[in-house]
Amino acid sequence: MGRAQGTGRGGDRARRRRFEVDGADEARRFLASHGMADSAVQRVWTAIALHTTPGIPEFMDAEVALVTAGVETDVLGIGHSDLDPAAIRAVTTAHPRPDFKRQILTAFTDGFKDRPDTTFGTVNADVLAHFVPEFTRTDFVTTIQTSPWPE
Repeated sequence: MGRAQGTGRGGDRARRRRFEVDGADEARRFLASHGMADSAVQRVWTAIALHTTPGIPEFMDAEVALVTAGVETDVLGIGHSDLDPAAIRAVTTAHPRPDFKRQILTAFTDGFKDRPDTTFGTVNADVLAHFVPEFTRTDFVTTIQTSPWPE
């Protein structure tokens, strides 16, 4: 997506932007204000922007792949069985996860419900489909079939 402009805060513009881009832009501003090199800032931006896009980040810079792998392990449990049980106990003792699943799903729902169109083609649409009764997914096939382009 490249370098997005604007803050993504408030108004109609924020509702048209994916929450991942908002977070990536905030990280960019923070890191740039602390003098981090542009190339490193761009890797962080890309890692955050793509962290909910499975299947792509693993082929990118190590930092980008690592952020997605961390999210997949922490949030989805992917690779959990590969982790040392003692390490899991140590981490969850230091950083307990009380009511984590419900709280993260609530946070996701709250983050997307005012911008449902931004979830098209993402796993984020699953959250809205589950928790927002009036949400209707945009269907990729229907989008193609109803495209204004002639055959």
